[in-house]
Amino acid sequence: MTKIQMGARIILGLIYFVFGSMGLGIVFGLMQMPEQPMPEAATAFMKGIMASGYFFPLLKTTETVCGLLLVIGFAAPVALVVLAPITLHIILFHLNLTPGVNNLFLPALMGLAHVLAMSGCWKVYKPLFSNRK
Repeated sequence: MTKIQMGARIILGLIYFVFGSMGLGIVFGLMQMPEQPMPEAATAFMKGIMASGYFFPLLKTTETVCGLLLVIGFAAPVALVVLAPITLHIILFHLNLTPGVNNLFLPALMGLAHVLAMSGCWKVYKPLFSNRK
């Protein structure tokens, strides 16, 4: 793993750990949801996630634990696989529900960091793409 790949893994891990921890703070009543205005569709989406009762805590716990695993480098390939659909969803959420290029900086950084970090684990993932039986 190169320094760039390791740096990408750590940056992605910090992003997930910090934002996941903030989400858990909201779940446990230690913090409040930011009151910055969001587009109507994004607000409706977030209200739906929160109304489910289970999904937001599960998502933020997953983000926090996997972010920590990425930062410390333990089970990083597994954490990257678990976080891949979350990263993709964050990118798609901002592409579709929040207008403006300035809202795409962090999701683009996360996508790039995720690809770079996963490329450092290619030896682990390579057998998944073989046709061997």
